[in-house]
Amino acid sequence: MSTLNTRRRQVGPLKAVVFDWAGTLLDYGSQAPVLAVVSVFRSFDVPVSIEEARGPMGMAKRDHLRTMLEMPRIAAAWQEVHRAPADEAAIDKLYARFLETQKTFLADHAKLIPGALEAVADCRRRGMRIGSTTGYTRELMEVIVPAAGAQGLEVDAMYCASDFAEGRPAPWMSFENARTLGVYPMAAIVKVDDTIVGVEEGLNAGMWSVGLSVSGNMIGLNEAEAAAMPAAELAAKRRTAVERMKASGAHFVIDSVAELPQVLDQIEKLLAAGDTP
Repeated sequence: MSTLNTRRRQVGPLKAVVFDWAGTLLDYGSQAPVLAVVSVFRSFDVPVSIEEARGPMGMAKRDHLRTMLEMPRIAAAWQEVHRAPADEAAIDKLYARFLETQKTFLADHAKLIPGALEAVADCRRRGMRIGSTTGYTRELMEVIVPAAGAQGLEVDAMYCASDFAEGRPAPWMSFENARTLGVYPMAAIVKVDDTIVGVEEGLNAGMWSVGLSVSGNMIGLNEAEAAAMPAAELAAKRRTAVERMKASGAHFVIDSVAELPQVLDQIEKLLAAGDTP
């Protein structure tokens, strides 16, 4: 008769962290992709709301656009305006225009989120490698990476949704980061992301997943907007964001990447006790 071995594994110290980009390391409020999506739909005479544009955030951008076109209200609006349902040809046109439009927003929304440099430096002091994933294409990251580098941010690995046939929440970008960085097991890696599908990507890869509630897509306000909002209203939005992140399965939820070092301390203690994701 076979038996199940439930002995805890000793993983050892953390070896790497895999960061998302927009809303996590830079672009407070993850505004560039939303502005581009809204602009693209408007250019096809189908206006969409900020909330609709944010819904699929974190997905590969082509999947993002397809998901929006499948929303009943948007599907009906497209049908009415274009006298035909949105097919693959329509998605091709939307996606091509999105790539053109997105570039115009990237440079103006590439400022690092406060605490990002310090968080990355803390990871390096711990001996951790720095990986990254993004829903942007490599073409778009050719704008982002130099802008981040000019501010002192460098990563050891980066994979884009366009590098794989299937984007988030599939774990392939995270797995490829681990392979490139030469780190394993996955329980020794932390995923940090401001989107639900990004958190799910980490979970599906067997990593510790840390969700961000304030600095990115969950609330969607830039620094100035967040500072100007009444404290009670911002607190309410934060509570909702935290609840949604927890419901997605995030092991930890923090306001921004600036709080990551405290979470890493907690994860190290859990690993030392034999706990894994």
